[in-house]
Amino acid sequence: MNTFQQVDILLAEDTATDAEMTMRALRKRGLANNLIWVKDGSEAIDFLFHEGTFAGTASGKPRLVLLDVKMPKVDGIEVLRRIRADPTLHSVPVVMLTSSAEERDMVESYRLGANSYIVKPVDTFDFDKVVSDTGFYWMLVNKVPA
Repeated sequence: MNTFQQVDILLAEDTATDAEMTMRALRKRGLANNLIWVKDGSEAIDFLFHEGTFAGTASGKPRLVLLDVKMPKVDGIEVLRRIRADPTLHSVPVVMLTSSAEERDMVESYRLGANSYIVKPVDTFDFDKVVSDTGFYWMLVNKVPA
């Protein structure tokens, strides 16, 4: 398959409820039109490096990666490590959007080059606002080189 799909946001999230809430918050700001959701770190790597089920696709690189830390198969820390090691993906903003408030996850994420580390609020209203504001900032306010 050699289809081209411009993806603005890659959401790597294993919890369906959190993924739906994230996509809903981004939709409210008009930011979810070119979003792809993958359900674990392995799928994120496949998408980013055009492997596995994404082999043969030409999707370019996302403008933003929202990455959960605790995921099955491959965790978000390893996905971040792979992104930062690749010269074509190195400059893509990566926001760790996670339930993990563990200091070691935060420290390791920043050490590897995460642009932001956000612990998902438990309250639905707060979650919606944090995700919406995060998407708005990284997609519309923040500027990155072409």
